Amino acid sequence: FTRIAHGGRLSLTIALTATLISVLIGVPYGAIAGYLGGRLDQVMMRFVDTLYSLPFVLVVILLVMVVGRNTYVLFAALGAVYWLDIARIVRGQALRVRHAAFVEAARAMGATTPWIVWRHVVPNVSGPALVYATLTVPGIILAESFLSFLGLGVQEPQASWGVLVADGAGNLESAPWTLLIPGTFLSVTVWSLNL
Repeated sequence: FTRIAHGGRLSLTIALTATLISVLIGVPYGAIAGYLGGRLDQVMMRFVDTLYSLPFVLVVILLVMVVGRNTYVLFAALGAVYWLDIARIVRGQALRVRHAAFVEAARAMGATTPWIVWRHVVPNVSGPALVYATLTVPGIILAESFLSFLGLGVQEPQASWGVLVADGAGNLESAPWTLLIPGTFLSVTVWSLNL
C-alpha cells in the first residue's frame, strides 16, 4: 500500500508537471501563430505537423537516451511531446479572436503585438486550453506508466504505478494482486480525470 501511495504521488507529480510544461510551451506558441497568421503561421504549424509525424514514444526514448534516465528528464520529455495538441487548439481559437472588436480596439489604440497577444488573445483562448490540459493529465499518466513498464521511465528504487504494474506482471502467476491493485489504482485515476 505504501508503494502504491508513493507511486501515485510520483505518477501524478510527473503528469501535472509535464502538463504544466506543455501548457507553457503550447499556449504562447499557438497564440502567436494564430494571431500573426499568414506565412509565419504556416511555417509554425508545419513544424508542429513535422513533430506530429514522429512517434511520441520514439521522441521520449531518444530524449531519455541522450540526456540520461532521470525523473526530471521524463518531466521535460513528456511535456515536450504533449504541447503539440494544445498549440493547435490555441491556434484555432486565436484565429477566431484576432479579428474580435476588443483586439481591433487595442490595435487602434497603438498596442504592440506582444501586448495584444499577452493581454487579449491568451486570456480569451485559455479556457479551451485549460480544458484540454485536464484531459492531457491522464494521457501523460498512461505514457509515464508505459515508459516505466518498458524500463525507460522511473527506475527502482523509486516507485510509480508503471513500475508497480511491471513488477506485478512478473509475479502474475504467484501473486496476481501485485498487478491487479496498482492496475486498478491506475485505471480508476485515469478514468476519474477523464470524467
